[in-house]
Amino acid sequence: MNRPPEAAGKGRALPAVSRDRIERHLKYLEGVRHPVAAPAALERACSYIGDTLRALGYAVDLHGFADGGREYHNVVATRLGTRLPDKRVLVLAHFDTVAGSPGADDNASGVALLLELATLFSQWRPEKTLQFVGVNLEENSEEGPSGTGLRGSRALAGFAALQGWEMEGVLVLESVAFAGGSVRQGAPPGLPLQVPDTGDFLAVIANQLSQGLAMRFALAVESFDIPLPVVPLVVPGNGELIPDTRRSDHAPFWDAGYPAIMLTDTTNFRNPHYHQTSDTFETLNLGFAARVCEATAGFLLGLVCGEAEAPR
Repeated sequence: MNRPPEAAGKGRALPAVSRDRIERHLKYLEGVRHPVAAPAALERACSYIGDTLRALGYAVDLHGFADGGREYHNVVATRLGTRLPDKRVLVLAHFDTVAGSPGADDNASGVALLLELATLFSQWRPEKTLQFVGVNLEENSEEGPSGTGLRGSRALAGFAALQGWEMEGVLVLESVAFAGGSVRQGAPPGLPLQVPDTGDFLAVIANQLSQGLAMRFALAVESFDIPLPVVPLVVPGNGELIPDTRRSDHAPFWDAGYPAIMLTDTTNFRNPHYHQTSDTFETLNLGFAARVCEATAGFLLGLVCGEAEAPR
């Protein structure tokens, strides 16, 4: 199969990922960030994301939405494309937690990688508009009922559709730092492929519309020779037959007709600390997280920069 030119790493060098910066973001964000159990911490996380992205030179807006009689915000940082500004690529990670968990993997890890990627791409002038989005209220509103989450991303996807955003792709970073050679891997029922028994890989979840994005991500990992096992999964429709594949902020974008993929360590199918008080920094694999960040940078480089200008 011929590689699309956007996926090729030849002639390009990836910007260097900083594990120290990732660790710093993780340690700052770790702690319960919940609209009822810890509203001040949730707001601090929102402010931290916005302040960090502003300091990097991005135009930052707060996208407000109502929930339960209160207003919450998604943080949207934008760098306009130099050649194709109407075409957008979004990178998302939610910053809230469930009520009883410090949420280091779920999802301080995704936010830390989002901020590191924003740091790397602050040195590039992309051809297409690139947006980094901290998403609020991803977790279910109550511990018991499912299907009550994704409130911030649902509001954003609806806003994007209403405004007629032309999106080349949405990439969701969802729990991306728990992995290892001794980690046992499980899988949801009905999965149409055999997953490895060892939880040392990154899962890339796509629907049929987003299959090309998943392929490009895998090609970027190969092209830049990143030592990161990747398991792509393309689900039929919008994942209705396998509900576990819809459990993050990519699902509202699927439902709105946008191409979107989720990068994940598979959370509860691998991580015994999922939604527990034990989801702490000490349980994470920073080397794995850094390789996920590097792979995502390579993927984004081809998707938004094309033959764009080199770093300033």
